Amino acid sequence: MSVRAERIKSKLVVTFSPEHFEIIDDSQSHAGHAGVQESGGGHFFITIVSDHFEGKSRVQRHQLIYGALGTMMQTDIHALSIKSFTPKEFSEN
Repeated sequence: MSVRAERIKSKLVVTFSPEHFEIIDDSQSHAGHAGVQESGGGHFFITIVSDHFEGKSRVQRHQLIYGALGTMMQTDIHALSIKSFTPKEFSEN
């Protein structure tokens, strides 16, 4: 796992204590893209399952995640795909 992916995972695990967490670093597939060259950030896919998302809309969940990642969203992450679930939602899928 890349250093960036480890930092993302660490921040989100500390903040949300997820029951399930997955991260895929797809940065190498986008290495030549202009946006990546400008920001230096990577492309990541995450799946996170946490009680913290109970009663929250998809937008609210994403805002919480962006907040937990802080400045990484401007410096280390060019693109972030998020799948966020409560434990009940995740078990039903």
